[in-house]
Amino acid sequence: MIEKVFAGIALAVCAVLLLRMALPERQRWRLDAAWRGTVQRGRQLARRVWFWRSHRLNAAREAEEAIRRAQHKVRRDGNVIRPDSFKGPRKPH
Repeated sequence: MIEKVFAGIALAVCAVLLLRMALPERQRWRLDAAWRGTVQRGRQLARRVWFWRSHRLNAAREAEEAIRRAQHKVRRDGNVIRPDSFKGPRKPH
């Protein structure tokens, strides 16, 4: 079964290459440029998919760390939160 799939793919590639050889030179250039653009977009998409999960996990980890840091640097008076950064001298306007 798998041999037939590979044989079909090889046949399709050979047919495309044969048709490419029959094209005039300018159309061949256009076809080659379109193929390079398709390959480049495919690589970019693969890279985005590959790194999406790791970037998402890093962002979640950094957000948790920032929330934890912000929670420990405050003084609470009932339901009023007073950050330690408000203690310093006021900046002149």
